[in-house]
Amino acid sequence: MPSALPLGDPAPLDGMLPESVTVGADARDFGVYLHVPFCRVRCGYCDFNTYTATELRGVKQSDYASQAIIEIEAGGRILAGTGLPARSAKTVFFGGGTPTLLPAENLVRMLEAVRATFGIEPGAEVTTEANPDSVDAAYLQTLADAGFTRVSFGMQSAVPHVLATLERTHDPARVPLVVGWARDAGLDVSLDLIYGTPGESVEDWRTSLEYAIGQKPDHISAYSLIVEEGTKLARQIKRGEVAHVDEDHQADLYELADELLAAAGYGWYEVSNWSTDEAHRSRHNLAYWTGQDWWGVGPGAHSHVGGVRWWNVKHPAAYADRVLAGHSPAAGRETLDAETREVERVLLRSRIREGIPVNSLTAQGRHAVAGLIADELIDPKAAFAGSVELTLRGRLLADAVVRRLLADAE
Repeated sequence: MPSALPLGDPAPLDGMLPESVTVGADARDFGVYLHVPFCRVRCGYCDFNTYTATELRGVKQSDYASQAIIEIEAGGRILAGTGLPARSAKTVFFGGGTPTLLPAENLVRMLEAVRATFGIEPGAEVTTEANPDSVDAAYLQTLADAGFTRVSFGMQSAVPHVLATLERTHDPARVPLVVGWARDAGLDVSLDLIYGTPGESVEDWRTSLEYAIGQKPDHISAYSLIVEEGTKLARQIKRGEVAHVDEDHQADLYELADELLAAAGYGWYEVSNWSTDEAHRSRHNLAYWTGQDWWGVGPGAHSHVGGVRWWNVKHPAAYADRVLAGHSPAAGRETLDAETREVERVLLRSRIREGIPVNSLTAQGRHAVAGLIADELIDPKAAFAGSVELTLRGRLLADAVVRRLLADAE
């Protein structure tokens, strides 16, 4: 089952935010994340806030879009009532779960509600995640016609025994089909991969990378498998049914990914992400790394506005009860103090290729740079030129640490 929500302060039923969030708002971008918490099956490694049909208990997938729209419209009233300037969304991201388990028309309705409530900037990035077996050509064309610009397919692997260990149900042969349909619809394409699955060899990973590169996507994400407590995979490993995840082996696989992707013309711009050029970086994910504002819609979704972070109740039934009663679905929130915001700024921005200007660090942070150079975690040439940029070794170390933090930010 999904992991527990973080601890925090009680959130007000009306969802109103403190006036402090208005400070500097004009300089921050605004985005919207829409969580669609449904999956056909629960993969053994997954601890995301997702539910199969048997886990819904008293709520229907077919009602979800209308409930999410209620929260979207309430979000517009809350931001305006707090005194924040009107800001159109620069990015919109549908994640999950599997958003494309819903009819395409439902995703379109939710996007239209975002447009009517907040506005969507011309040229905005509008993405949905999808499984290769959850869409067809007509579905993708419907999304493109409604203003979606990008689709991120959960390919994970091209090797059948690796997919079986992950309990992924799609056939790798379907990936070229869905990529072709997305291209025909005019959508940009990202492929998501997972490396370090128990039993995955270097050659297995090479096969997956080469298969993904062969589809010529605009963007590739490669995430190390993290075994989360409480998942089926964790129990299998504990019982000795599946081998332990080897972190040294994962490091070798990451290095291979960086080598092959670079050779194929993909530049890394964030620890786990590569793109064909700057225009095809995931702008929504970069908003997380750079401390922008976003409203998270849906069960368990996290939001951040001006140093205030909050998270919604997790189960879709509890979420429905809240929004239908006219209450905020927020379960708790926290207001970050200056020290915490600075630590997060450094931690998150250091994942990005451009790094952090050394002169923006505190005296303590600048002093630490020398030690990080000695540990081969940051690039000495970049540091001497005034920027903290991670080495390959530093990227490996940062990946698992910050991915855990990001799980709490969505």
